[in-house]
Amino acid sequence: MAENKISITRAVIPIAFFFALLIFGLFIYPVFIKKPMLPLEILILISLCFSSIYLLRLGYSWEKIEAHITKKVGEAVPVLMILFSIGVLIGSWIVSGTIPMLIYHGISFIDPTWIYVFSFLICIVFSLLTGTSWGSAGTIGVVMIGIAQVYNADLAITAAAIVGGSFFGDKLSPLSDTTNIASLATEIPLFDHIHAMLYTTVPAAIIAVIFYTFFTPEVIALNDSGNALGTVKATLHDLENIFNFNGFLLLPLLVVFYGSIAKKPIVLTLLGSAWVAMVLALIFQDFGFANIFTALKSGFNISMSDATVSEGSNVLAILNRGGLYNLIEGIVVSILVFAFIGTLDVIDAINVCLKGIMTKIKKQSWLIITTISATLVTNITTSNQYATSFIIGSAFKDKFDKMGINRKVLSRSIEDAGTMMENLFPWTPSGIFMTMTLGVSPLLYAPYQVMSLANIVIAYFFALTGIACFKNIKKSNEE
Repeated sequence: MAENKISITRAVIPIAFFFALLIFGLFIYPVFIKKPMLPLEILILISLCFSSIYLLRLGYSWEKIEAHITKKVGEAVPVLMILFSIGVLIGSWIVSGTIPMLIYHGISFIDPTWIYVFSFLICIVFSLLTGTSWGSAGTIGVVMIGIAQVYNADLAITAAAIVGGSFFGDKLSPLSDTTNIASLATEIPLFDHIHAMLYTTVPAAIIAVIFYTFFTPEVIALNDSGNALGTVKATLHDLENIFNFNGFLLLPLLVVFYGSIAKKPIVLTLLGSAWVAMVLALIFQDFGFANIFTALKSGFNISMSDATVSEGSNVLAILNRGGLYNLIEGIVVSILVFAFIGTLDVIDAINVCLKGIMTKIKKQSWLIITTISATLVTNITTSNQYATSFIIGSAFKDKFDKMGINRKVLSRSIEDAGTMMENLFPWTPSGIFMTMTLGVSPLLYAPYQVMSLANIVIAYFFALTGIACFKNIKKSNEE
């Protein structure tokens, strides 16, 4: 059996088990049975065990299964390095005073009435300039979460706005790696790809701006109270009392900007910024050499300061975070997910399923709809946008040519359902990263992440109606 061609029925079984288990543990069990959500790590581990046993039953040797698992986990190392780097970066930016200073001035500058829409827009600007969603959320996003905590704003909505704004720029910036990969995988010019994405991304962003503006009355009500105003004043006082602020503390931020624009390796950029922040902490702050190193390892803790925290202050919530081990839970989930994907690679399950679907597509609209759906399933199954781009690109590009549709619709669909949707699922690298960095799970912020939700609805609507589905006139005439 092991050497025979795998049928689509056999290929889909471990994938179906994985999704069924996640739906039960993350949705059915807490919502309908009214019990706590089952641990994501254990659900993925069970899926990994099931898939391995299933492959053994099909006749594959454990040595072959183990080799595929090892190979796939090895491919996860760049993701793990970024997670480690972001943890160190956040810890260093806090102990140096960079994040506290940005929060301090942000509280003074930002009208809390517009906290959600401002979080969305500032992350759009930052991600457009840097081309990185993770870098945006891990830097300016952490600042906005801190400001939201001071104002007692809804953290799920704030996180949704941060994530949506970060991925808007990641999708449309020519500096973005996923944007370049999608263009490369479908063999179309980069700016043709970006032009096609404007049709779905810009309307989705406008809808998101309206949505986050609509939620402002809640923040106004919270901040009209005397308790909320007292919390803000106490927090500002404590930040000023604990840290020494000056313009040099912006240097770590400038390092990230430079590294992104100059297309330096993301890990080296993040760690370089962290080392600059560490030097600034040694020069300007009073925490001591050992505490600064501890902040990089385990995260900042308010106990490192001799200052007394005011009653009602939110500094504990906004400062006690970061460090090399801060994202360890996310790293464990990432390793388990990639190990599970390694078992799928033994039978090439994703490609087998895609080829089975391709033979049944006869209409242009259904080709685009299938591309969007296949990208979504492939991305949340493989947890790798790079792999998804090449899998979907290679599987569908000839079909797009034969049916007379410009390939930039294919590249746009890959990002509409891949780049933009990955952050809504807690087991994907983006979902894990946002959970660990912002402290809010995708299960909580997903209903408010209007940018991605509106984007995917618009993508399906265009596919059904033919709007902005650029027909390849030359190819159609040849046919």
